[in-house]
Amino acid sequence: MSLKLPCRSLKPSIVFTLAAIIALTGLYNKAKAQNSYELNSGWKCAPIADVKEDGFKLSDAAYNNSTWMPATVPGTVLTTLLNNKKVPDPFYGMNNEKIPDIYKTGAKYYTYWFVKEFKEAPAVNGGQVYLNFRGVNYSCDVFLNGHKLNKSVQRGMFLRFSYNITSYLSKTGNNKLAVIVYPPDVLGNANGGQGGDGTIARNVGLQYTAGWDWIQPVRDRNTGIWDKVTIQKTGAVHITDTHVITLVPGKRLPEGPQKPATIKMETEVSNPTAASVTGVVSYDIAGATISKNVTLKPNSTTTVQLADYTLQNPKLWWPSGYGPQNLYDVKVKFVKGGKTVSDQKTLKVGVREIQSSWNEHTGSRQIAVNGQKIFIKGGNWILSDAMLRLSDMRYDAEVRFHRDMNLNLIRIWGGAMIERPEFYDACDKYGMLVFQDLWGSGDCNGRWVDPMKLDDQWTRRKYPDDHNLFLRSAEDQIKMVRNHASLAIWCGGNEITPPEDLLKALKEDIFPRLDNTRWFVDYSNSEEMSNNVLGGNGDGPYGIQPQSVFWNFKTYPFNSEIGSVGVSDYESLKRFIPAKNMIAPEYDENTRKSKVDSVWDYHKYIGYDSSVARYGKIKGAADFAKKAQLVNYDQYRGLAEGFTSHMWDWYTGFIIWKTQNPWTAMRGQMYDYYLDPNACLYGLHNGGEALHVMYNPTNGMVSLANNTFKPSRSMMLVIKAYDMAGKEKLITQVFCDIVATSTKNIMSVKTVLDEMAAKEGAFLSLQLLDTDKKVLSENLYWVADSKGEYSGLEKMKADALVSEARYIKPGKIEVTLTNKPNSIISFFNRVSLVDAATKERILPAFYENNYISVLPGEQKKVIIDYPVTGHKNLAIDIDGWNTATGTTQLLKIKN
Repeated sequence: MSLKLPCRSLKPSIVFTLAAIIALTGLYNKAKAQNSYELNSGWKCAPIADVKEDGFKLSDAAYNNSTWMPATVPGTVLTTLLNNKKVPDPFYGMNNEKIPDIYKTGAKYYTYWFVKEFKEAPAVNGGQVYLNFRGVNYSCDVFLNGHKLNKSVQRGMFLRFSYNITSYLSKTGNNKLAVIVYPPDVLGNANGGQGGDGTIARNVGLQYTAGWDWIQPVRDRNTGIWDKVTIQKTGAVHITDTHVITLVPGKRLPEGPQKPATIKMETEVSNPTAASVTGVVSYDIAGATISKNVTLKPNSTTTVQLADYTLQNPKLWWPSGYGPQNLYDVKVKFVKGGKTVSDQKTLKVGVREIQSSWNEHTGSRQIAVNGQKIFIKGGNWILSDAMLRLSDMRYDAEVRFHRDMNLNLIRIWGGAMIERPEFYDACDKYGMLVFQDLWGSGDCNGRWVDPMKLDDQWTRRKYPDDHNLFLRSAEDQIKMVRNHASLAIWCGGNEITPPEDLLKALKEDIFPRLDNTRWFVDYSNSEEMSNNVLGGNGDGPYGIQPQSVFWNFKTYPFNSEIGSVGVSDYESLKRFIPAKNMIAPEYDENTRKSKVDSVWDYHKYIGYDSSVARYGKIKGAADFAKKAQLVNYDQYRGLAEGFTSHMWDWYTGFIIWKTQNPWTAMRGQMYDYYLDPNACLYGLHNGGEALHVMYNPTNGMVSLANNTFKPSRSMMLVIKAYDMAGKEKLITQVFCDIVATSTKNIMSVKTVLDEMAAKEGAFLSLQLLDTDKKVLSENLYWVADSKGEYSGLEKMKADALVSEARYIKPGKIEVTLTNKPNSIISFFNRVSLVDAATKERILPAFYENNYISVLPGEQKKVIIDYPVTGHKNLAIDIDGWNTATGTTQLLKIKN
């Protein structure tokens, strides 16, 4: 897939970086199997209203469509219109309001013909050629060289279609493909409700496209050839879906020799020819070959089960934070006649076993990998791009951000889709477990009374209209992703089960038959997942919370959704908010409401209310966004620490709502749509450390968390406080230890800290050192004054920070921040890699840490990874809370 993002609101350096990503993506695709290639360029399209001919004529070589509009495939109609400058960027300002909505125009307006010419010579020696579609929304007819390939309309957004085109290829090798794509059967009225009027859920498709509380409507409802189109060449026999299961008995550790694991494998093989074919099905793993002789009848598809293989001393796959993400190349082949490879596929397989069990103490489900229980720290994900401009490299960047947050699970929300294999590739690589919902959300599907919905609850409860299509789609998509090590949990839907007949089919037939090694939970906040002793929906709370909520309020023991805020900084806001609308929200203490600019409101701003004002009077949008980062960091560090402090006692896991946005929204994100991280990400990075020292702001308790499989001993805990002038007070230092997968209280510092912070606030420094005085974990808290305000931060003097940067190697830079002794704390420094000429940030870039505070006499180093392609003139921008110059520092990078 190629990455195509709207350029209208992108800054030059961002476009430059994305161009590099596109180049890398192209290289990645070229490296794939030689017997398959993508049809991802050279497409043309036209609306059905402008085309009088049928598909038979349009796919004839003689038909001239040179005047048609260039089309983006994979992509949607709206993406094509945007790339041809027929519509404005819907992610910028209020531009989305300028684009006609399909509910008002009717389906015909977004019904398009797509045509593609390609070269492929006729097959020889019994070879077969296939045309594969991995995703069309919502239905289509397909024509090739004057022939119609499908007997009836091909319907289903979440179905892969494959056509054997061997007999339809042109003798000249010049072929012409024509596809007419129809929008979803039910368009849905985007009336402002969750999923609009709800009828969008009558389809087996995406529910967010009619709008939600985090996105505006997608005007074409994502109509188009939205996923990959490939040509695949094989011999007589074709390998279709393969299933690999790995069994890892016992309780394992990541290190040392391993007891054997068992590999189980079966594969579907198809013989479309008129003659029987005899050959060998085999797979290779770790130097071993497991094979089976088979004879395939004419025009048949057979599932071949191979003998189990015992893998000695396996290299295991672990979730992030617990061990390495080892992956094996598994090559599956069909060899005809002992020498001719008819078809082959290479899979990346992680050897691991996912287990789940009920924790009676917490009253919730717990997850184990390779026999070791994993405390779940997760984030909710919608999808990568609301207009389905998907790419391998963007998936890689987004999943890497989740790894960098010290999370270990991503939940795919039910109003979106089964994520693409490329997403799962990234999760396999970075060790992110996946909690995959099927299609359905309680908002549309009848859980609640809702005056915005067209149909009553009884009717909505039966959605979608075509239950058979739902089940066929589920079977197909399960087969597509089930071999991924990262896939851990299947879920029936978001906050509601599918209709009873669908649920029964899934639980009693489809999953037992196609993927019986993973936990299937009925719906995302089911009692099978988490006892609901509080009543209500079984998730939340949402929005900004007092720290006491995270530490002292016992919420649901496996919380599938908690959180919400995530306004990014000023540089991010400038990418999609016009200058005239760059107006900070104004909070009224009397009415407890905020006055919000129309563009902020359109992009789903959620109230920070009085939380930002605690840092002083707001002086404009830039000041608001800067202070919002303090709130962001504090909120998400507090959330991770509060839940972790009660792991295995109150909780077995939590999943943040939400960690990313597929468009330019202003809530629920740890990085923005343009892949620019904000302070939420680094608050989680800090609070989610595997070995962590932390402070409970409600009772002053300093405690340790060990989220690893090993005990830690002989650690020195150093507790210091600093006043706003930088004066240091050593509270104590003490040797301590902690057993594996546990938390431990050490001591309360409330009395001394309250006294020190009473007037203007204070800082609390926690450091955990090993016997070589190496820092294992550290934390810096800013503590409010006796009135609950951060009055001292506004009065802080300029710091004495000295910074330098150097290239380590292409794509990697080291930044060193040094604060002079007898100075004050250099507080909350945002480090950014920028283009030296434009001062614009290079995106994506990955920071080892950020929003960094440096104590007097202390030095900190930050490693930055960035895409190498195209970047020559780089600099480092440092924007601190109390930067000495009063402005950002721009550092040259030394070679």
